[in-house]
Amino acid sequence: MNNRDTHTWLILIHQIPPKPDYFRVKIWRRLQKIGAVAVKQSVYVLPDTVQSFEDLHWIVKEIEGGGGTASLSRSVFLEGLSNDHIEALFTDARNEDYRIISQEGQGVLDRVSRLQSQQSLPLPTKLRKESLRLQRRFDEIVAIDFFQAPGRKSAAKVVLECKKLLVHNDTAVTSCRTLKNVKGKVWVTRQGLFIDRIGCIWLIRQFIDSSAQFKYIPEETYPPLKNEIRFDMFAAEFTHQGDKCSFEVLVEAFSLDAGSLAVLAQIVHDIDLKDDKFSRPETAGIRAVFSGITRKTDDDQIRLLRGLAIFDELYISLNESAQD
Repeated sequence: MNNRDTHTWLILIHQIPPKPDYFRVKIWRRLQKIGAVAVKQSVYVLPDTVQSFEDLHWIVKEIEGGGGTASLSRSVFLEGLSNDHIEALFTDARNEDYRIISQEGQGVLDRVSRLQSQQSLPLPTKLRKESLRLQRRFDEIVAIDFFQAPGRKSAAKVVLECKKLLVHNDTAVTSCRTLKNVKGKVWVTRQGLFIDRIGCIWLIRQFIDSSAQFKYIPEETYPPLKNEIRFDMFAAEFTHQGDKCSFEVLVEAFSLDAGSLAVLAQIVHDIDLKDDKFSRPETAGIRAVFSGITRKTDDDQIRLLRGLAIFDELYISLNESAQD
């Protein structure tokens, strides 16, 4: 979060039955996943954001459904616990997460280096899966890194190095970072479209190749055919880099980073990575709309049609605002 003056917090107080044991563990894991920190036993805190409220709201329902009790409140700490102390709890938790990512990532790099010295290529599938898991885990941590813990920078570097090494050793990956080289290609991405992939499709059609074809696959890893380019997936030609989402990577790769597209990239970033890095006023509403679309349907074609219309209208609106 960029607004360091925020003093409002969401506080979850719960009581869970002692049995069954798995239910208590399940709730604890859910709280860890959304980035909540404990300030006392059974008392958890999150920054007061729309996403945090939604996450805690569903956990309250889950606790009550399991026979426990839970209360969710919005509060300001006046005495005792300070805002700085609570922020430090979040930072310490995320730094530990990043430390583990860096350690595991370095292990992957060391193994890749040993294989390269032995000229043992292609790299084993296991290494690719480990790198994919690290990238996915890093993205999850960034999404709950509300106060931009300093450990993020080193973890991002290691994760990016893993990706570069694996891409470098993938003979299917080609240089394609010019508009000329991508014309007439088939763009491949994962199923289960959300804002980053929908935004990329919109960006490709509008500014990169209006006649581009798209292919949606269930796998997270995929060796591209000769005429294909991958995006927003493992070892893709265009995907997350460090703390940049795929939309941002495409915008920068094709030198589109100007005016309304730059604003769109910031909105997509904050929704996809959930880190409120840019904190634009439009973001909360757009996030709510896309969340509603994905909850309503699992059909990617329906998601895409609705999402592309939103990007069209948002881009027009941002252009009009810039001209006022």
